Amino acid sequence: MNKPRVVFPFTEAGLGHIIPMRSIADEFEKLYGDKVEVVRSEFFTETGNKNLEIFGRRLREQVEKQNRHTSYGFFTTINMEFWRIHLSTWATMKFLKLGSRKPAYRHMDELKPDLVFSTHWATNYYAKKCKCKPLTVMYCPDTDVNPLFSYDADIVMVSTGTGYKKARKKHPIRFNDENLKQVPFLIRGEAFAVEKDKRVLRERLGLDPDKFTVVLAEGGYGIGKMEEICNIILKRDLPVNLVPVCGRNEELYKKFLEIESNGNTLFKPMGLVDNMLEVVASADVFCGKSGANMCAEVCFFGLPMIITKYATTIEQNIGKYYIESVGNALKIFDPEKVVDKIEEFVKDPSLIEPYKRAAESERTNFGATKCAEIIFDLLSERYPELKN
Repeated sequence: MNKPRVVFPFTEAGLGHIIPMRSIADEFEKLYGDKVEVVRSEFFTETGNKNLEIFGRRLREQVEKQNRHTSYGFFTTINMEFWRIHLSTWATMKFLKLGSRKPAYRHMDELKPDLVFSTHWATNYYAKKCKCKPLTVMYCPDTDVNPLFSYDADIVMVSTGTGYKKARKKHPIRFNDENLKQVPFLIRGEAFAVEKDKRVLRERLGLDPDKFTVVLAEGGYGIGKMEEICNIILKRDLPVNLVPVCGRNEELYKKFLEIESNGNTLFKPMGLVDNMLEVVASADVFCGKSGANMCAEVCFFGLPMIITKYATTIEQNIGKYYIESVGNALKIFDPEKVVDKIEEFVKDPSLIEPYKRAAESERTNFGATKCAEIIFDLLSERYPELKN
């Protein structure tokens, strides 16, 4: 027989949607690639359809705008909560780019999926509307299941116990034991193989192996308070490795490259890197906004985190989870006070130990295996022969 096709459509609306997708696609193929056909789809760009490309680009631009203008970020996510699941989804699909829905339905049918796994609500929406009617699974990369991820799907997954309980309480008819699952965070598989010795990592990255290390990042687009925090650290000339990761913000990266340290601070700005896991793992403290994937990776590596910004109510909920439920994070929005706290940690590194222990206690809640098994079990209900 033909192998069932399991489609993993990638959506760039922040790296928090892309990285979990890579994680589960790799794990699912490793475990079940002999029984199913794994299809990785660059859904919005691979057809060449202009309307579909524009829609995908606008999803990304919305995230960038939310990060540049916090008031806009909170406005859009509060509106999403107000208008609820189906009206919010319908309005976004209809007005973000006219003429994009039909090409999206058509392309989903062209992929001939038996099951579609989504880390972004848009591709799940298309899978539910297309003619071939595949099974659908959504993974919500955030700590809470927001309305767009409450849209119809055979299974919705979330990685926090608090998010699971809130979803069951908020949507008692929509969610039950069968269609809402709690799974570990879908962190990149290579995270488990990253060197554990920070001195080795720092030498590899061109840092001082013995210096307290501060890594800063503001998501893939590098939009936030990183520049101001770095300037204050450099002005105070703190004895640290200072590593701002600018991502796609090339303007900021070029500006940083022109700055010279006063001597004590080893300043090592980076752009869009392919070894971000090693960069994070080298740190003593991480600073940045509370993006879903970044917070998860920081926690995985047992790091304290200073949250410097919430761009949306979604990120606010993520921040609260790591501050209140995990305990490895603290919120400081004032750049001067952020640097005050870093200086405290530098003078007395024992102060970071409670945050490290809190993060390390979560280490077992990472990995894609359980998620892959749930997908395969669902697919096997339609194709029982897969179990043979």
